[in-house]
Amino acid sequence: MCGRYSLAKSKTELENRFAAEMLEPFAPRYNIAPAQLVPVITGESPKGFSHFYWGITPAFSKNKPVASKLINARSETITEKISFKTSFKKNRCLVPADGFYEWKKIGKKTKVPYRFVLHGEGLFAFAGIWEEYETENGDIAHTFLILTTAPNQLASEIHDRMPVILPPGQEATWLDPQTPENVLLEMLQPYPDKEMMTYTVSPMVNQVANDNPYVIRKTLPMDQFGNYTLFG
Repeated sequence: MCGRYSLAKSKTELENRFAAEMLEPFAPRYNIAPAQLVPVITGESPKGFSHFYWGITPAFSKNKPVASKLINARSETITEKISFKTSFKKNRCLVPADGFYEWKKIGKKTKVPYRFVLHGEGLFAFAGIWEEYETENGDIAHTFLILTTAPNQLASEIHDRMPVILPPGQEATWLDPQTPENVLLEMLQPYPDKEMMTYTVSPMVNQVANDNPYVIRKTLPMDQFGNYTLFG
């Protein structure tokens, strides 16, 4: 599962990394949460950033608000789920990020947040799919979700799932509408753990309102109450 991520880079850095133009204003994001409007790159418009809501509203619940719980899709069953099959075939996207968060359970009540990044803490892209739906006001909105896979060794110490991170050389293939399904499925693998690192962050990240540079800083392990722990 991936329930929070960061995009703590400038508009210029995003445009340079993904060779795409961003027409709307953008400020670095440190604590992105479901139902928020964030940048993505679609196969329909690979040279520009679109802004979609994180959390897909299934077709059978048309005119409902963005689904805050339906934010990820298991890559192993992506072609079996009716609600995801069409999007996987036709509506794929890149979800730019520079880190994501997971929480490690320590005992019954304690959870310690960790941030996962690539070495160098540069930008990367999650594999995503998107949908279009009509709001209650008759407007057209766009939403996306992030595909997940089995964890690599690094992530497995914290959680039993991790988001699919695409190597840069596969990003254009992911967006290409002509890419065969079998090739797409082969891409949905755990990212090499040797190319990643993780560290504990402040439990301030637990609160969506805390979207500031402090939440991505390395801290001593603390539980959700702010008490220091012996676990890292």
